[in-house]
Amino acid sequence: MDQRPEKLLLVVVAKAPVPGEVKTRLVPHFSPAQAAELFRCFLQDRIEEMGQLKGIDLAVAFTPAEARETFARITGNGFKLFSQKGEGLGQRLNNVFIENLARGYDAVSIIDSDTPDLPGATVEQSFRILMSGRADAVYGPCDDGGYYLVGMRRPHPELFENIPWSTEAVLNITLKRAAGLGIKTKLLPGWNDLDTFEDLLDFYAEHKNQSSHERWTGQRTFNYLARLDNIKKRSTGPDRR
Repeated sequence: MDQRPEKLLLVVVAKAPVPGEVKTRLVPHFSPAQAAELFRCFLQDRIEEMGQLKGIDLAVAFTPAEARETFARITGNGFKLFSQKGEGLGQRLNNVFIENLARGYDAVSIIDSDTPDLPGATVEQSFRILMSGRADAVYGPCDDGGYYLVGMRRPHPELFENIPWSTEAVLNITLKRAAGLGIKTKLLPGWNDLDTFEDLLDFYAEHKNQSSHERWTGQRTFNYLARLDNIKKRSTGPDRR
């Protein structure tokens, strides 16, 4: 008897790119409108790269609930859309796993919207690890102590409860709790999410020598930054690559 194909789901979690509601840590270096437009570029880069994945269903879990039309315009075809459910980040992430694994998916990976140059190959790696049975949960660590990806084959609500979100202790506490519960974890390559002005300067410096004639992951974000004088001026310092 033929084995059925694996059912895999990638979920991008995202907020609507509304001025004053997203990337607020970039103000006053950017205006609220500039920060929102930059985040829109993050989303567009993310959707374009992940839209090329084969054999993986794609979805965006968005907030607020009334932003469906906004995300329908950003994503186009190929992405399912559903609003996030829950009072805080932990509840919202846990609910994504509970609801979608209950629909028959063999594995679900959730990624953020703040790593616009993250390659799709990293997402594919998360599913390979999960389906091999080498881990119950897979994490993609960020430089700030959080994570850009979490993947699971069954829900583990304990890993989302009473976590000090938006602190440098998020991943460390999560991994220690998983170990104490006997939940096997594996880490993907580290990747830097773009939360601060310094993060953007590093991103710009890292990519400024890439070809402008070929499409590469994160290019739309880079092109937007390249039009901003405060990025170009600061990126030429001796401490920048």
